[in-house]
Amino acid sequence: MADAVGGSPLADEPVTLEVIDSDLVYEGRVWDVRSDTVAYNGDQIVRQYVDHPGAAAIVAIDDTDRVLLIQQYRHPIRHRDWEIPAGLLDVAGETPMQSAVRELAEEADLVAESWEPLVSVFTTPGGNDEVVHLFLARGLSAARAIHPREDEEADIRVEWVPLTEVVAGVLAGRLRNGILAVGVLAAAERLRAAAERPDGASGS
Repeated sequence: MADAVGGSPLADEPVTLEVIDSDLVYEGRVWDVRSDTVAYNGDQIVRQYVDHPGAAAIVAIDDTDRVLLIQQYRHPIRHRDWEIPAGLLDVAGETPMQSAVRELAEEADLVAESWEPLVSVFTTPGGNDEVVHLFLARGLSAARAIHPREDEEADIRVEWVPLTEVVAGVLAGRLRNGILAVGVLAAAERLRAAAERPDGASGS
């Protein structure tokens, strides 16, 4: 798809504006809330947002095209929603892919032979600056160590569900976690495209 102006593919456009003032409104255990005063179109606007470190998420698919899903309690939405393994980019010097490898081991006690970047998304651009980097993991096997879990993670439910069923659940509105939705739809398209290539190989 091309844009209506230059004929190049549509893409989000970075913008650098003068931040006149930036206040830490709330310092949280995981993320902070900031209030910025920004020069915009000859005026000043004030915007509050969650200052987020970003995250990595994993679509882990086994040899029979089942997706690893986890269900846990999420207090803001008062639901035990279905998700894919994910975690914050909160280790200094770690790349998003390295974080994904670590999170798959910590949340699911799994390691993968094959890793591919899928997509990166802004989760809530009107309210926070979070970017989630999603990866496709295949060639799965048990990790050497079992990781202890506490709080909401202590009673995580784990299910292996056929990719087609997860996609159907997203489209039917039964599975509403945004990162899960983006991840499984991107993975399904990646695998469909790979299957249509003569050599059947996957690729970025």
